[in-house]
Amino acid sequence: MYFLQANGSGTGIASALFIGTLGMLLLAITIVIFVIFHQRKVLRYNNLLKKLEEEKQKILLNASIRFQEEERNRIAADLHDDAGPLLATARLYLNENLVNQEKGQQLQSIYSARQILDDAILLIRNISHSLMPPTLKNFGLESAAIDLFQKLNASGNLHASSRFHDYRVRLKTEQELLVFRVIQEIVNNILKHSNPGFIHLTQNINAGKMYFRVHHDGIGIVQTDFEKLSHNAAGLGLKNIASRIKVLKGDILFEIDASKTYYKVTIEVPMLPAIE
Repeated sequence: MYFLQANGSGTGIASALFIGTLGMLLLAITIVIFVIFHQRKVLRYNNLLKKLEEEKQKILLNASIRFQEEERNRIAADLHDDAGPLLATARLYLNENLVNQEKGQQLQSIYSARQILDDAILLIRNISHSLMPPTLKNFGLESAAIDLFQKLNASGNLHASSRFHDYRVRLKTEQELLVFRVIQEIVNNILKHSNPGFIHLTQNINAGKMYFRVHHDGIGIVQTDFEKLSHNAAGLGLKNIASRIKVLKGDILFEIDASKTYYKVTIEVPMLPAIE
């Protein structure tokens, strides 16, 4: 009798162990299946992010190429339409018949040609300045920004000011040009679309990064608007901003102040980025 009881008890324990083992096995299989499906989901998500990033890079690259091509076309048009006729006219005054003219007429022809050539030189200098403003080239970003905002303020249409709090360590020349172009584009967009009463630029350094902030009280946009418009075919100016920020390895943020009284655009630039 005792043997039968012991035998029955052993069978119950064995059954319990079998059921427990089976349950653990099923749990382990469930966990493995869950992990596999989760990993696949993560992989698909990462692939999607990678694809979106590649698409974003493609858009920025196309915007940069388009901007450069438009800049080249503008310069070519200026040279062809303005400088070309001036040089052609100067050549008429200095043709082979000049030696056959009377001295007084020769002097008049030379004087007229010189005036025309001076105009051509001034035109070409202005084209050059549009590519690299002389104040920026000779004195740096701070002076160029101050000059830009002083001219805005002198127009009498709005109050404009610029203040650099800590620019003892300057950015590289190519970085300064990119930042200046971004600031110019932001200001142009504000003037064109926002109807501001004031525009104010500040600069400061924090945690190894340089920050430039443009404040204005006009009709502004926030980051979601910028992301949407910079992908729009018509938003070339914003595309150019995005592509330049990418080259700087920086960041940009469009937002409205907590007081809801003005908008600000923050440009973040690493202090020691390597521009490729």
